[in-house]
Amino acid sequence: MSESVKISALELENVKRVRAVELKPSADGLTVIGGRNAQGKTSVLDAIAWALGGDKLKPKAPNRDGAANPARLHVELTNGIVVERKGKNGTLQVTDSRGMRGGQQLLNAFVSQLALDLPRFMGGTDKQRADYLMGILGIDGELSRIDREIKSAYDERRFVGRDADAKAKAAESMPAYDDVPDDYIDVSALNEKMQAILIANGENAQRRKEVEWLEVEADRAWQKVGELARRIKELQAEHEASIERHAEMVANLNEHKAAIDGLRDEDVSEVEGQIRSAQVVNDMVRANIARAEAMAEAESKANERDGLTERLNELRAERVKLLDDAGMPLPGLSVEDGTLTYNGHVWSDMSGAEQLRVATAITRATRPECGFVLVDKLEQFDTEQLREFAAWAEGEGLQVIGTRVATDDSCTVVIEDGRIVGQDMQETPAPDPRGEAIAWGGDTF
Repeated sequence: MSESVKISALELENVKRVRAVELKPSADGLTVIGGRNAQGKTSVLDAIAWALGGDKLKPKAPNRDGAANPARLHVELTNGIVVERKGKNGTLQVTDSRGMRGGQQLLNAFVSQLALDLPRFMGGTDKQRADYLMGILGIDGELSRIDREIKSAYDERRFVGRDADAKAKAAESMPAYDDVPDDYIDVSALNEKMQAILIANGENAQRRKEVEWLEVEADRAWQKVGELARRIKELQAEHEASIERHAEMVANLNEHKAAIDGLRDEDVSEVEGQIRSAQVVNDMVRANIARAEAMAEAESKANERDGLTERLNELRAERVKLLDDAGMPLPGLSVEDGTLTYNGHVWSDMSGAEQLRVATAITRATRPECGFVLVDKLEQFDTEQLREFAAWAEGEGLQVIGTRVATDDSCTVVIEDGRIVGQDMQETPAPDPRGEAIAWGGDTF
């Protein structure tokens, strides 16, 4: 890949607060334009952005108040291209190393719009910054899919895990009994046995009632005999018949008495006790079975949760691989839950130097051909952070041109009232009516 394009020199006149500035920024690392407020520091960056970025970055009031001449911009790039804007409308003229002229389209081929307008990235939302990074890496769609699956698996695992824990807790709280059979006692069989005994005992009771009835009948028959004896003479025939009938009744009575002599009622108390015991045992068996089923269901849910955990780990590994393979523009840079992170910190938890490092690294990744970045308001960093950032930029071969409200040795140059302190550069005089060439900063235009 060819070497990235940087700014080799620039000359500015009458742009916003700038009177006349000539600057050759460091090829690598940090060039700090210092000065007090309202002296023209930011105007230098705005001029560069306008020169290279097109009219959409043109300041609303590009010409310095009170200047006799309109704004003039001259920017030289390391690829041999010279960019000029001059005249009332800031007409663009782009000339390549061969002297061929071009326009904004030629600049757009290698100039990063984000490098000219870094606050647009730094001032965005967490989601916008993350989406921008994923977009330039070309993995925004795939990462979104994985993140959706991770969230879905995580939510499902959380739901199943809660269900599993609840079921296990409920199962543990259920009663359990030792020395209880695994299956229910067949109470219906015991009830049938009980019914059979009761039927047999009922039949016995019926037979006893028959004997009692026969005894009563025999007594009545004997009374009848007495009556007939008194009437024997009148009713001899009837008396004889009654005697005969009595004899039959006695024979029948003896037969029934003989039949009931061997009858023995069975004791139902033992079966009753067995039934009561079976019901108690069955209640315990039922409790054990319910507890076992609850434990099995809890185990099933726990296994389901473990499966989801494994799936979640697979998705996370896939996500890590996707980000690793994407080639992040800065080690430690990642996207977590749709938010840009650096060394595990979200944007709001990063130091100012870290935010700037992340922003510039991403800016460069958007268009590697563009080797420079413009950064305003470096005063938010202390000198140590500034040195750290400068060393990083130099190590990356990145040219950073920034401004800082300061006049100490942290500044490369200091601007005062639109000029670089110590620089003997005269403003271009008003156009000569004779149309002769005007000398500006030692060059002729």
